[in-house]
Amino acid sequence: MRLERQAGFTLLELVVTLAIVAVLGVMTVPVMEVTRQRVKEQALTRALREIRGALDAYKRAADDGLIEAETEASGYPANLNVLVEGVPRADGKKKSKNTRLYFLRRLPRDPMDESGLPNAADTWGKRSFASEPNDPREGDDVFDVYSRSQKLGLNGLAYNRW
Repeated sequence: MRLERQAGFTLLELVVTLAIVAVLGVMTVPVMEVTRQRVKEQALTRALREIRGALDAYKRAADDGLIEAETEASGYPANLNVLVEGVPRADGKKKSKNTRLYFLRRLPRDPMDESGLPNAADTWGKRSFASEPNDPREGDDVFDVYSRSQKLGLNGLAYNRW
């Protein structure tokens, strides 16, 4: 009488396979976390570049007389929403029906902000022209923006120092 061998896996083979899958799963979690953090950091870099570029464009427009600026003002906007809402042109050019200058289509939120504030402008820390670089404070204008997050980035710098 011949014994037929049944097809299938032994218990040992199943345990070894599960152990390998578990090790691979544990290794991918940190990689996914770093990837998620890197994506948020790229969004932060993009948002900072976009807002700072708009602030500089506003300042150039004020310096060139394209928009009205108060004589004693720094030439920077009073708040971030002005960049999206636009400002009236002061140069008298009426090339189009639109007599306002806009500097941003929309104001990006701080991707590191976890407060859930509805207004994107409130998610950013703001530095006025009159404040010190190492001690940013809000004031009559917005010279620069920064993340309020104290967390460290992958480069070792806190996000509020970017």
